[in-house]
Order: sequence, then structure tokens, then C-alpha cells
Amino acid sequence: MLIKNNADGFSHAVSSEIADRRVVESRRTLIKHMGTGVAGAVMASWASRQALAQTPAAARPGKLAALPGRQSVVPGAVTMEKATSYQDASSYNNFYEFGTDKADPAANAHTLKTRPWTVDIEGLVKKPGSWALDDLLKLGAMEERIYRLRCVEGWSMVIPWVGYSLVDLIKRVEPLGNAKYVEFVTLADPKTMPFVGSRVLEWPYVEALRLDEAMHPLTLLAFGMYGEVLPNQNGAPLRLVVPWKYGFKSGKSIVKIRFTEKQPATAWNKAAANEYGFYSNVNPAVDHPRWSQATERRIGEDGLFTKKRKTLMFNGYEAQVGQLYAGMDLKKLY
Repeated sequence: MLIKNNADGFSHAVSSEIADRRVVESRRTLIKHMGTGVAGAVMASWASRQALAQTPAAARPGKLAALPGRQSVVPGAVTMEKATSYQDASSYNNFYEFGTDKADPAANAHTLKTRPWTVDIEGLVKKPGSWALDDLLKLGAMEERIYRLRCVEGWSMVIPWVGYSLVDLIKRVEPLGNAKYVEFVTLADPKTMPFVGSRVLEWPYVEALRLDEAMHPLTLLAFGMYGEVLPNQNGAPLRLVVPWKYGFKSGKSIVKIRFTEKQPATAWNKAAANEYGFYSNVNPAVDHPRWSQATERRIGEDGLFTKKRKTLMFNGYEAQVGQLYAGMDLKKLY
């Protein structure tokens, strides 16, 4: 598919991103009362209505340490779709360091040690160095973002993540002028990750983004989900979430972020370049060599007569990110 740079700069809203009329009206009411003595009461009332509007599945499950986040104001960062249950989101996972079956990560990831944890910043930046997890946690304002996440295998979820835009960290380390890509290296510890060393992939797991993709406000450095810290099987203690790309682009348990001039070689692209391109944007017009990408199965909607959902371009985030790929042939650069 050739993405053209339309005059409106890809400002086409998709139905899932159009706010409910009652939500819009409540926001207008809040703005109207800002600066008056009743603003606090209006804010509290508005917040309670917003909380009630969210599915109960998005509430904190109370299994791990709390990690709250304010509601994000980044355009497109909060879908009104029903959230996947915590049970499904934390038990149906791809995390090949702990096994290739969907249930393996939840069964095996208890061995992962997430404290102490540091992330090394390397490459083409003015301020390289090591960041302790606690320092990274304080770097940006924690937000809750309810993102769709689609797997290249044809299933999808809706997950309330907690974190902040990766650009907050990128600006702090000050990339040099020749930095064009950001590489993410994940932990590869055979002592705590029993499938590291298996032949399915080259270890450590590596993913990468173009610098402008990494700096897009929707690109999330996530430390939690469902109001709590990340479960081990979901990429604790920190991971990337890039909602318009297939899930494997969102590296888990990150230990190194490197800024480069040349496009890095990534794990799945090295393993099967004809199946997993560098960009890996969700594109229903580009089929996987072994299956169609035109539809998807939403986890939790598994009834006998439940129809698959139509896959949306850029996973439904075209209005926010389409301009990043203006003029690119997204069938060739898949």
C-alpha cells in the first residue's frame, strides 16, 4: 500500500477514536467551570463518571504493587473499547525467553528477578549512562493509556498500560544529529529465563524503531498495567508499547537502549525476513506468508458464533501516526 501525504496530514478519525457525546459534553462542562469555585467539584464529578465509563476489567486487580497513572491527554491514547480481562492479558502471552506456548510465560516467568534493574543508554547521545529503575520511574509523569495491541498471529487485546512517552527519556539523553534509529535490547539471562539459548531466535532479543517513531507521543515506556506494576510474563519491570505496530515490536524487560545511525538488525527480521519486516506496522493489506492479516480475533470474544474483527490500518491509529509513513510503499517496506 502506498501511503500518500494528504492535504489534511492524515487527520481522518476512525470510529473507535470518536469520543462519546456524553464524554465530550462533560469535558465542556469542566472547561466552563475552570477558574471558578466549583471547578474542584466538577473535576471530581467528571472523574467519577469517567471511571464508571470504563469496563470493570480495567480496575486494579490487586495482585501486585499498585502503580497508578493519571488519564492521558495524548490524542488517541485512550480507546473506549472494552478492556481485555486481566486474567487473559496476563496468561496468554508471547515471551519466548520463557517458552513458545502462550501459557508458558505465566508458568515460568516467576524466576525473573526485576530488582535491582538498570537500563544502559548507549550510542549517539550526548548523555550516555546507566539508569536505575527507580530513577526511570520518576523521570516522567505516569499515565494510564488504554491501547489496542495486535499480534502478527491474528489476535488482539485492549490493555490499560501505565507509563509515560518514551520521548521523555529520549529528550533527557539528547540524541546527536546523526542518530536515526533507536535499538532496544532485552534481558537474556539463561539462569532466570529457561528458554534463552533455544534455536527459535538469536539472543538477546533485539527490536528497533526509527527515531521519529520512537519520539512519537504514543510510543510508551510502560512500567505497569491495570493500575499495577507489570507482571513478569508481560515484560517486567519495563517494556515498550508501540500500539500501531505488531506486538513483537514492543520489546520486554529492556536492559539497553542504543541510538544508531544505521538501521539495527532485529530479532524476528533476522529469523525470517520474508515474514517479519523492520517496520511491521499493522497493515491488513499485507498478509503474512502463511495467513491473512485482514481480520483478527479479540481475546475474550471466543464464542462459537463470534465473528472476527476487521483489522484496521495502523491498528486504528492512522489519524495519529499515518504521517510518519507518507510516500512510503508499505507493501515493500512491511
